[in-house]
Amino acid sequence: MITEKSNTTLTFEDFKTEVLNDYKIAVTSRECSLLGRKEVLTGKAKFGIFGDGKEVPQLAMAKAFKNGDFRSGYYRDQTFMMAIGEFTPKQFFAGLYGHTDIDFDPMSAGRQMGGHFVTHSLNEDGSWKDLTKQKNSSADISPTAAQMPRLLGLAQASKIYREVDGIKIKDKFSVNGNEVAWGTIGNASTSEGLFFETINAAGVLQVPMIMSVWDDEYGISVHAKHQTTKENISEILKGYQRDEDSEGYEILRVRGWDYAELVSTYERAGAIAREQHIPVLIHVNELTQPQGHSTSGSHERYKNGERLGWEKNYDCIRQMRLWMIAINIASPEELEEMESEIKKEVHEAKKEAWNQFINPIIEDQKNLLALLEQISAASINHKDKIQKYISELKAIKAPLKKEMLVIARKILRFIEIPDSKVLLSNWITNYIAITQPKFSSNLYSESQQNVFSVQKILPEYPENAKPDLDGRMIIRDNFDALFTKYPELLIFGEDVGNIGDVNQGLEGMQEKYGELRVADVGIREATIIGQGIGMALRGLRPIAEIQYLDYLLYAIQIMSDDLATLQYRTVGKQKAPLIIRTRGHRLEGIWHSGSPMGMIINAIRGIHVLVPRNMTQAAGFYNTLLECDEPALVIECLNGYRLKEKTPLNFGEFKTPIGVIETLKEGSDITLVSYGSTLRLVEQAARELLELGIDCEVIDIQSLIPFDVNKDIVKSIAKTNRLLVIDEDVPGGASAFILQQILEEQDAYKYLDSKPQTLAAKAHRPAYGTDGDYFSKPSAEDIFEKVYEMMNEVNPSKFPNLY
Repeated sequence: MITEKSNTTLTFEDFKTEVLNDYKIAVTSRECSLLGRKEVLTGKAKFGIFGDGKEVPQLAMAKAFKNGDFRSGYYRDQTFMMAIGEFTPKQFFAGLYGHTDIDFDPMSAGRQMGGHFVTHSLNEDGSWKDLTKQKNSSADISPTAAQMPRLLGLAQASKIYREVDGIKIKDKFSVNGNEVAWGTIGNASTSEGLFFETINAAGVLQVPMIMSVWDDEYGISVHAKHQTTKENISEILKGYQRDEDSEGYEILRVRGWDYAELVSTYERAGAIAREQHIPVLIHVNELTQPQGHSTSGSHERYKNGERLGWEKNYDCIRQMRLWMIAINIASPEELEEMESEIKKEVHEAKKEAWNQFINPIIEDQKNLLALLEQISAASINHKDKIQKYISELKAIKAPLKKEMLVIARKILRFIEIPDSKVLLSNWITNYIAITQPKFSSNLYSESQQNVFSVQKILPEYPENAKPDLDGRMIIRDNFDALFTKYPELLIFGEDVGNIGDVNQGLEGMQEKYGELRVADVGIREATIIGQGIGMALRGLRPIAEIQYLDYLLYAIQIMSDDLATLQYRTVGKQKAPLIIRTRGHRLEGIWHSGSPMGMIINAIRGIHVLVPRNMTQAAGFYNTLLECDEPALVIECLNGYRLKEKTPLNFGEFKTPIGVIETLKEGSDITLVSYGSTLRLVEQAARELLELGIDCEVIDIQSLIPFDVNKDIVKSIAKTNRLLVIDEDVPGGASAFILQQILEEQDAYKYLDSKPQTLAAKAHRPAYGTDGDYFSKPSAEDIFEKVYEMMNEVNPSKFPNLY
């Protein structure tokens, strides 16, 4: 374990002790990798991807890594995590086996394959720990280069903490912005656009970020000549090198097997980034990958004999060993003795981890077998079948929970004795109730700061108030109140700062609160979201703005793979309460008026999706979210910024409840369900239908995720017995989700007297112009005629066919 030292002057004995300790960590990590592969090949584990070949540079990185710093890396950093004292061999194997207890696998409680690392930022109640007193790692994900956008935000947080005054929460998150964000990536993954987008953004922002590229010349089986121009990432990035006339990066190159050079390089990089807030790229080349990419195949298939020979000779641990012997740190015999002892320790750790994983399941197996034998003894007609399944269960030496449930549920089908059936059905039900949360909890916050903890507060208005203020001014004045109330709040996006966003919802805010809190950024949606994730991981309250809903597609992968899964994959041990602000629905043309809600709600489960119909509602959502610890996407209505609304007296205080519908008009004949901009057309159609004697109940969903937590829509359908969902997404998009929630989750089918229907947009993107909107998305006439058609079925004489 690497520890911080106040006295940097070392005696030779101190130096020797530290080097030997580093070597022990490297060899321990390597033994874990070697033994881990065997565990996969023997069937005890499903898959392995290990950090062998990268051990020595990770030791050097760990030496320069200090309390308060954050890592955002990829799945080969096990040596680094061991070196900072946050990962043990026993935990390595617990993760490999998929142990579902966070105390045994603190990285993810079996939810991620091994090699994905995290430190715990939260206490048991969901409150923040003091992150300045620990070494931190943001939670890893597998998609290549997807750790990069978050890294940018982790680094930017230090800049904010150093340069923005008055942040009251600062003490738990930063010491004068001295923290460095350390990124790691494989050389092949630098081909991803996310890598280049982040590198460029960090150079523009000048944030304390150190990016290590582990270069072993391959990406799985594909050589660097197919990956990178000139086969050299630092060579093609040298235009980013800072000089006397312009800001940029410090770019360093170092051989991955040279321990002394690595330590010196990382110390230098750490000082530059920490003190000057200058980003650094460290290209660590001449690395190896002794076991290939993963347990799925062998690298002998794609590396020739010459390359394999070079890798054997220049293995970083071998080279460190030779260097230690050459400068009399240790003799070969002393190192052999150490290596032998390490092998024993790793084997023992593996054995303990396996026993801790399998023994509780074997105990469950014994209990189930005893119950099944009791059931079999009482069986009359199916004893042989039951005994066959019992024999199958007995034969499993290392059972999975799945295997026990499969057999128990199959036996349940053949039990004819009522008492026996109750016994087994209770066992199955209880076992699932205990086990399922181990795989399904924490998709959303389970703390006391979740979205359901905030009470609704209505906007307050002067007596006889009339709509007199543009919607954009409602949003603007509410943000003004929030910036004053929350010094840790900041917002950034394309055109957000100088002009106050494209719809003037932030007019004057940059001038009032400064360029760091209300910031313009480049056209780079993925890293806009990444900035937000990283800063939220460090206690700030960012709002990341994506200019139009259609542009969310650039960022959807980061939202889906990183932000949406964060609480889930850390079992509630990290949180990033990022608010994503965008605007969408009706405007003009294919790229500015989309409503891809089906895609969004199915891709980002784990993030709340809020769809306010006006700016007062939207402002209330922002007010609510800033009291919560969960991420959310707020989609403002593009055609609502110039519509008049009443002026609230309590900006920053009124709160729109999340997951609660609002009934805009009561009625008795049919329930109309919609959200966002379309509601104005629904209300218009409802007024016109009332003239013909059709009384519609109009419901605003308000939030798609969570959806109608009080199940109020079914209460409306119980009254009207008919349902129409109106949506400007494509057919089968969000409307399919809405129907599933109403019919399945709320059992509304029981109250329907006619087929529930949907009215959606055309399957193509919306065409340009007013006519394009009319012929692409539901119009008031479409809604009127669809409702009329449904009522024609009920009473043809009263409502004769229109066509």
